[in-house]
Amino acid sequence: MLSPEGRVIMVSGANRGIGKAIAEKLAADGYKLSLGARHPETIVPVSGVNDVLTHQWDATSTTDSAEWVDTTLQHFGRIDGVVLNAGVIYPAGLEDGSEEDIDKMWAVNFKGPLRLVRAALPELKNSGHGRVVNIVSLSGVRVMGAGNMGYCASKHASIALTHSIRQDGWSSGLRATSICPGLVETDMVSNVQTPEGEYKITPQAVAATAAYTLSLPAEAVVAEIRINSRLESLF
Repeated sequence: MLSPEGRVIMVSGANRGIGKAIAEKLAADGYKLSLGARHPETIVPVSGVNDVLTHQWDATSTTDSAEWVDTTLQHFGRIDGVVLNAGVIYPAGLEDGSEEDIDKMWAVNFKGPLRLVRAALPELKNSGHGRVVNIVSLSGVRVMGAGNMGYCASKHASIALTHSIRQDGWSSGLRATSICPGLVETDMVSNVQTPEGEYKITPQAVAATAAYTLSLPAEAVVAEIRINSRLESLF
C-alpha cells in the first residue's frame, strides 16, 4: 500500500458534497491537499492539516486548470494525484432537453476534467506513482431510460477519459480509476426520492473508496469501482 506521507493530491469540486467528504478523508489520512472550486472562498477549512491550498477552478474555463496546477507546484513542488470530482446534471433526454444543456454537461463532466488532467499529466508521470481518481457515476456504465441520455453520454465519455489516462501513463507508474456510485446524498439529487426501504449512498462512503484507491500499489489498481445502495440490473 502507498503511504500518504508527503503526497500531494488535487481535488476538484472540493467545496461541498462528495468533494468535501473526500478532502476531509484525505486530510485525516495525512495527505497534503490542493483544493479547487469555482468559488474557493466556499471551501470549508479542513481540520487536522497544516498545509492546504485552495484555488479557483471553473470546469468551463480554458485557463483555470493550468493556473491551478502551476500554483500547486509553486506551493508544494509536486503533484502525486488528482481527484476529478466536479460534475453537473441537467434534464436532457433523447426526445427533449436543450442542446445548450447537453453542451454544459459535456463542458463540466468531460472537457473540464480533460483540461485538468492534461495540465497535471507531466507531474503525475514524474511522480512515479501518480494516481487519478475519476468520480463518474453508474450512469457512465449503463443507461436507465432515454430521459437521461445527455448526462449518461457525458459520463460515458468520462469513463473513456479514465481508460485513456491508464493507457497513456501505464509505463510511468500512473494509474487511473473510475469510481461509479449510484444515487449519493448530495444537493445534485436532493429532489430524487428513493423507494421505501432503499437509501442513497453517503458522500463519506464514496470518499472512503477514493482514499482506498489512492493507497493501492501499481500492481493492484482497479480500473473501475461500482457502488450502489440498492439491487439493480446494470445491463
